[in-house]
Amino acid sequence: MTDSATKVRIVGLHKTYGTTEVLKGIDLAVRTGEIVSLMGPSGSGKSTLLRCVNQLVTPTAGQIYIDGVLQGQLVRKGKLHRLKAKSVARQRIGTGMVFQQFNLFPNLTALENIVMPQQVVLGRSPEAARERAGAALQRVGVAARADAYPAALSGGQQQRVAIARALAMDPTLMLFDEPTSALDPELVGEVLSVIGELASTGMTMVIVTHEVAFAHEVSHRVIFMNDGCVVEEGSPAQVLDNPQQTRTQAFLKRHRDKPAARSAPNASAQTQE
Repeated sequence: MTDSATKVRIVGLHKTYGTTEVLKGIDLAVRTGEIVSLMGPSGSGKSTLLRCVNQLVTPTAGQIYIDGVLQGQLVRKGKLHRLKAKSVARQRIGTGMVFQQFNLFPNLTALENIVMPQQVVLGRSPEAARERAGAALQRVGVAARADAYPAALSGGQQQRVAIARALAMDPTLMLFDEPTSALDPELVGEVLSVIGELASTGMTMVIVTHEVAFAHEVSHRVIFMNDGCVVEEGSPAQVLDNPQQTRTQAFLKRHRDKPAARSAPNASAQTQE
């Protein structure tokens, strides 16, 4: 994998909380334009890995590179030093992240929730930010609810607004941390549909999900984690249809019969240059 083809490179990543080692030496690369699904039981380190990539959590050891740029650290006189908060914030601009919880400001409308971060972080004018916000809401199918406050939106609509907020920042990498886990079952499909549409555009995405059928349809690659380690990885057909590890097999036995809430574009069938 050449540098120009690599969007994210993770080298020897460890994260420890007290005496608990959550990540145990993760080595991973994500190609530009690739959709990677992270799967595994709760507590396996998937969300922590995603938060390390977006610098919401500081790794205990190891390095993360996005577009070849070392994240959160710099090398000075042969030693690694942590970047200051402002520098970290600048690095984070190109990465959009969607969480389990929607994290919308309750006193702002859907449109205002998308406008405000653009003005604060990117310095866009109110007019430009509103135009970009409107386009993002249109893209995720909730433009008609632009003037509604979060309390008046369904969970699925709130999550789609959260996705629109991330897209309005023009990211080149999208991270999804179990974006459907807080939704009622009947609302899961509308959020998966939006993510599936994004997958068809060539956006680089890393998705933490328990939706096995969806991961099969949308992913180029599936990575199965357990106990802070990568246990198995490969194409959806390799990992989800023919798992080799007993821990993967046990997880899929519990989840494989759960139907996909929608039909997504089959990214695994797309040709990567």
